[in-house]
This record gives sequence, structure tokens and C-alpha cells, in this order.
Amino acid sequence: MKIRKGDTVLVKIGKDQGKRGRVESVRRKDGRVVVEGVNMITRHVKPTPGVRQGGRIQQEAPINMSNVQLICNSCNEPTRIGYHRLEDSTKVRLCRRCKETIS
Repeated sequence: MKIRKGDTVLVKIGKDQGKRGRVESVRRKDGRVVVEGVNMITRHVKPTPGVRQGGRIQQEAPINMSNVQLICNSCNEPTRIGYHRLEDSTKVRLCRRCKETIS
């Protein structure tokens, strides 16, 4: 998977098209990601004893990984991701636009 937890991504398709957010979690099995502030849904929750209040709760729902694109930290542009091996044989992600490594 080319997108990891903590990356900043741009939403390309859907009702939140054009929004940017930080990836909160990655579901590798489903190929979906949860992005902060994107794809908000309302859940109706019953109160449970001693845990929380009941009511309507806003939370993020997962979206397909193909609908987001990584934003490079150095050039601040949406980019595709490549891989490169360093001299000490560690594999790093590489920005295809500016050729900088992505941490």
C-alpha cells in the first residue's frame, strides 16, 4: 500500500472532492482509508451505562483508497508515488514530481 497512516491526501472523487486531510487509519484488507474531516456520517447511538451519552454522533467513514492521492511534503502538490532503494538497502517512497523522499 502506498498510502500510510499520518499522510496528507487529496480527495479526488466524491462529495468531498478537493478536500485535504490526514489519514487516520488504513484498512489494507478492504483497500479503504479513513481521512480526518472527510466523508462525515451521522450515527444514532443509544446511551450505555457509564460510558457516554446517547444521541447523534458525527464521525468519519472510510473511503476507497483509489479516490485519494498523496500530497508531497516538499512540493505540496498531489503526486504519484514511486519506490527507491537507498545504499543501505532500505526501501523509501519517492515523489514522482520533485524526486524527494516521502517520510
